[in-house]
Amino acid sequence: MRTGEPLPAVGDVLAALATGLWHWDTADKLVIVDAEAARLLGLPAAPATLTEAQTRARLHPADWNEITAVVQLAVAEGTLAEVRVRIMDEEGTVLRVVRSRSKPSYDAERRAYVLTGTLQEVAEPGPDPAGGRTTVTGPWRRSREAFLLDAGRALAEARSTAEVLRVAAGLSMPGFSPNGLVVFGVEGDRLTMIGHHGHQSDEMGPFTSMPLGLEYPAAEVVRTGRAVYLSSPEEYRDRYPVTWPLARPFGRSSWAFLPLTVGGRTMGAWMAGFAYPVRFTPDERAVLTTVARMLAQALSRAETAESERELTEGLQRSMLPSLGPEVPGVRIAARYIPTGGGLQVGGDWYDMIPLPAGRFALVIGDVQGHDVRAAGLMGQLRIALRAYASEGHRPDAVLSRASRFLHGMTHDEEMSDPRFATCLYVAVDPVTGRLEIARAGHPDPVIRMADGTVMLRPTAGGLPLGIDPDADYPTTRFALQPGETLTLCTDGLIETGGHDLDSGWLRLRSILERHEGDLEALADALVQGVHGPSSHHTTGPLADRREDDIALLLLCRPGPGCGCDDTVTVRPRVRRMLHSVGQDEPERIAVARRNVRDLLHDWASPDQVDSAELLVSEMVTNVLVHTDADALLLVEVVEENGRRRLRVEVFDSGDDLPHKRRPGELASSGRGLLLIGLLAHAWGVDPRGEGKSIWFELYEGPGEPGGGAPGDGEPGDGESPAVEGP
Repeated sequence: MRTGEPLPAVGDVLAALATGLWHWDTADKLVIVDAEAARLLGLPAAPATLTEAQTRARLHPADWNEITAVVQLAVAEGTLAEVRVRIMDEEGTVLRVVRSRSKPSYDAERRAYVLTGTLQEVAEPGPDPAGGRTTVTGPWRRSREAFLLDAGRALAEARSTAEVLRVAAGLSMPGFSPNGLVVFGVEGDRLTMIGHHGHQSDEMGPFTSMPLGLEYPAAEVVRTGRAVYLSSPEEYRDRYPVTWPLARPFGRSSWAFLPLTVGGRTMGAWMAGFAYPVRFTPDERAVLTTVARMLAQALSRAETAESERELTEGLQRSMLPSLGPEVPGVRIAARYIPTGGGLQVGGDWYDMIPLPAGRFALVIGDVQGHDVRAAGLMGQLRIALRAYASEGHRPDAVLSRASRFLHGMTHDEEMSDPRFATCLYVAVDPVTGRLEIARAGHPDPVIRMADGTVMLRPTAGGLPLGIDPDADYPTTRFALQPGETLTLCTDGLIETGGHDLDSGWLRLRSILERHEGDLEALADALVQGVHGPSSHHTTGPLADRREDDIALLLLCRPGPGCGCDDTVTVRPRVRRMLHSVGQDEPERIAVARRNVRDLLHDWASPDQVDSAELLVSEMVTNVLVHTDADALLLVEVVEENGRRRLRVEVFDSGDDLPHKRRPGELASSGRGLLLIGLLAHAWGVDPRGEGKSIWFELYEGPGEPGGGAPGDGEPGDGESPAVEGP
């Protein structure tokens, strides 16, 4: 070309370079191509106007989807859209691979994309032998898709900000892996560093906190919400001369700064630095943008989860007490495990309340529901119980007042949200081990004896708190013996994992019987038995089984076999149970039978267990039927010379001694002493000052029962029917 001659037409230049022109308006759904573009598309070399369907038919289906994604990304970032696509003929054979470059724009009024660009053929390797696909959508694309799937799964499973940062630091992107990462957040008008990887901590001082108005790429990304790509140190220096001296010492060649956006709000920025030059092609930008979006979602979830955990821990610290200083004479352990989902605090609670004269009270309860209202009611009810107990009221009065208090709070005129609560209140004398228990619809306590025998301890009770403002709550009294452990829990510990009250109790019983550690270890073992390795400060792998809150209280009176002082080596073979049956409580005879059977759960002879249960029923029933007194049942199992002996005594306040009778075939009573004589190895009647005791003994294993042992007391000849059978 000579000087002064006009420049050739653009179309001629492009044709000479084998480059075609095309224009696409998505509103009209038409694609206009010149002759060279038509040739590259496998059409006659003449200008043409094609529909989207006709154009799409000339491209590989996977590449058409790629074009759509790249165009949207380019519009969002204000950059060129560049993509490589395969041109197909009518039979599906790849004719050639072309590169398309365009400058897309978006018309908001017409809701359409408008693109004008070029097509140019590029040299590509042959088909991939494994899948018959070229490298455009072959191994690299497959590795990219696999990477994004793995990255998405790992980020979705991260539960804290620290875990999210560890996952982000371990990402190895296909073909271009950064050697340095920084995640920035926003606090007010400042850009703060949340975490980093690939840097020394002492090098990151200037980036810890910066004004949002600073000419720094991450700050610009937060201000504008648009990514910044810097392919070379020169580009970084020219665009950001103020902060370039801060980045230069790291010796990197390329940088990508991407916004972390959630719900339309830019919550921070992500910097990926590369030790080698990166062009940031559309494919690479698409990977980085996708990772940034997943990273933003993961950080948002982690932030929400951490806020919930902080709120939960704050509520727990304010509502659940510490057990305070050690109480002489007893050991206490407690656990609270929140439910698995949502706000991890609910209506379960426990408390320890100081009482006058060195005594204290243990309280455990469960307010109906697992929501914020349940947690609020729990806090109010706990304060009310402490107030009533501190006033010096007995356990029954404490629960009666608490029930009236909860009923008044939850039963309004509309009855919009009535609630109730179960509760167990135990007043403890640590010197004597004496317990006074009042129960409001709560599971009964459990006793583990010194030899490891575990028994459910039925107690009198009333309705749950808040149902009837005038409800009464009878008190049950018994003593905790040295070496015994009292277990109190909410129904979450019993029923979690698909169990009901019976099967859940059997599961806990086996744990209590086997355990040989101290009280803290026993508390953890009970929780572990419900949902895997867990305690009050960790989460086990079966946490998804936590359908309900769990509150647990353990009270031990140290003694041989309990494990509070030393690991249990040999348990003492002594068991003792005391049980009272009032004249107006005949239903407690069934409880007495069950307690005897539980006490003899490992007895060698099932027939002897049946005999003991029958005799206990006879003796207690006769006291209620033939006297005006209450019955007190004492059951002891002791080991003597390698053989166990069961001794059962029933006390009453009557003075008349029993005597044997010879009832006829049709008689309905008079067989009580006959049964004792036939089934027991030894038996007798002992005067006790005011009243008497009737007793029998059974020796474990073979041996003929019948009659008293030498020296045993024999029934008198008086006419009193005190123990005659019905």
